[in-house]
Amino acid sequence: MESTRQAKIARLLQKELSEIFRRQTAKTHGVLVSVSAVRVSPDLSIARAYLSVFPSAKAQEMIESINKSAKTIRYELAQIVRHQLRKTPELAFYLDDSLDYIENIDNLLGADAKAHPQTPDTAGTEE
Repeated sequence: MESTRQAKIARLLQKELSEIFRRQTAKTHGVLVSVSAVRVSPDLSIARAYLSVFPSAKAQEMIESINKSAKTIRYELAQIVRHQLRKTPELAFYLDDSLDYIENIDNLLGADAKAHPQTPDTAGTEE
């Protein structure tokens, strides 16, 4: 169960990380990175940020690059939240592929609908 303090810090980190990645968009050559969720450990020492990357073909490459520069991002984040937090948590970045998962389900449902077209309901006409 996430405490109120954890939830507040997670929302703060998500907002500020989103702003940091928004400013970095020009350097990433058109790849959009958004922070879909942040989970903070109970002792507030580790924050896991789940990132959504568009286009998804470059997602793994971007996550690796972001994880390599995690200390720089943490420093930049610490400068922004220094008045709200005493210590900035260690950052770990993960790929949030929920949008790809949703798209895959939609494609499967669409293929199923084409394979099995709906027939008119004839249950009420049988005697």
